[in-house]
Amino acid sequence: MPKTARAKKKSSTATTAHAMAKAQREISISEFFTKNRHLLGFDNPRRALLTTVKEAVDNALDACEEAKILPDLEVRIEKTSSDDRFRVAVRDNGPGILKSQIPNIFAKLLYGSKFHTLKQARGQQGLGISAAGMYGQLTTGKTVKITSRISKKHEAHFFELRIDSAKNRPEILRDDVIEWEHAHGTEVTIELEARYQRGRRSVDEYLKQTAIANPHMRLTYTPPTGETEVFERAAKALPEEPKVIKPHPYGIELGILVKMMKDTPARNLRSFLMKDFSRVSGLVADRILENAGLGSRSRISRSSTVDAEKIFRGIQATKIMAPPTNCISPIGEDLILKGLKKEIDAELFLTKTRSPTVYRGNPFLIEAGIALGGDIPADGLVKIMRFANRVPMLYQNGACAITKSVTSIDWKKYGLSQARGAPPAGPMIIMVHMASAWVPFTSESKDAIAGYGEIVKEIKLALQECGRHLGRFIRRKQREAEELKKRQYIEKYIPQIGIALQEILALKDKDRDRTVAKLQDTLERSRKL
Repeated sequence: MPKTARAKKKSSTATTAHAMAKAQREISISEFFTKNRHLLGFDNPRRALLTTVKEAVDNALDACEEAKILPDLEVRIEKTSSDDRFRVAVRDNGPGILKSQIPNIFAKLLYGSKFHTLKQARGQQGLGISAAGMYGQLTTGKTVKITSRISKKHEAHFFELRIDSAKNRPEILRDDVIEWEHAHGTEVTIELEARYQRGRRSVDEYLKQTAIANPHMRLTYTPPTGETEVFERAAKALPEEPKVIKPHPYGIELGILVKMMKDTPARNLRSFLMKDFSRVSGLVADRILENAGLGSRSRISRSSTVDAEKIFRGIQATKIMAPPTNCISPIGEDLILKGLKKEIDAELFLTKTRSPTVYRGNPFLIEAGIALGGDIPADGLVKIMRFANRVPMLYQNGACAITKSVTSIDWKKYGLSQARGAPPAGPMIIMVHMASAWVPFTSESKDAIAGYGEIVKEIKLALQECGRHLGRFIRRKQREAEELKKRQYIEKYIPQIGIALQEILALKDKDRDRTVAKLQDTLERSRKL
């Protein structure tokens, strides 16, 4: 190849590389989710409406509980002049939000206070309500409107916000002090493109299930149709407040350990293990470092990635107590029972709360409830209600560990019909709740729980315990039904027996009637026995 040709080819390659370099730029998290909104639960208009209500209600409940206020929520959905647009307003009686925090909370993605804490909470990623506002802005061009007040002594602040998706930051279009009749709390209003429909996977179904899992909440709901429904609270006490815990050594990965070693204020390895992890005493720290082949007084500033890998292996080789479980707050068997009875008309209710256990160093607890008979439809498969940290999950049913666990149980031995590879059939509702400091969701939309072996095992054990009581109840009902059938059969022929005896023994009418009465009395006494 001639020299000039080689030079031209080289120049062409360099130009292409420079052009590619110029095209590279940082992608804002807001831009990413604008183009991939399905990841957050905004993949169609009907689901978008549900997700918007869900995120606002979750935030409201968390805020009230953290402030030790019994939640009193109001949800309103109004149809605007356009057929495919709705206005969603959710108000709570919580502690309110500081004026300086309102723009970031409602108009900046990945802004929150719970992501780095290990304790049970409904929201953790800082995506929910700001993503709902972003979807509303994207589909209608409307701003997010927020009113908040922290006490009677303070003014109520009203904001209109827009998200700058290129920079993931809030644009404040309006910031006013207004008159507001509520002493404290927050109200958020979002206008969005949506579709309202009753039935499965609807806002109505979500709020009903939320009332079951949060019996301490009072909720007033006004759908687009206009008729207001009130879900009264069944408990006057708040759930036990979960405590923040430190990460457990078994729950971290090597990369996280390396980062923790760089960020820790501790001076030596022993102090680092004791101060930055739960369940690591001085004795346990010494054993970890002994198994790692490192000195307890080794300066952490001089430690390398190789040392971190040795510590990681030392942790796996050391027996460490399970993490504390005060970071989770279960609903409790009594309150699950009250929640189910409040919203469901059934003949039998069963509940079970398992003892806390651990997956990947994260504490979790499984609760189960069953409602049978009554007004529950008898045709078709049983209804499965899935909850994570008191939040209903209505989508991705088949991908969830709860559904898979229900399907894997042999319900025939408890008296229910069941096709192979399917949930049981009959007039029954199955409720399963997972409480955890970190729920392993399968996606950002938080609609399904990953199928870790420890989680599936606990779900099955809780359901099987309920199943044993269910089986006894169903068998007793079957015996009673058989006895009733036999009794009705005998009652039908007792008069004929009386007539036959009259003919055989030449009895008078009054003797025949006396004989029939004695037979009926004997039948009644046998039933009571």
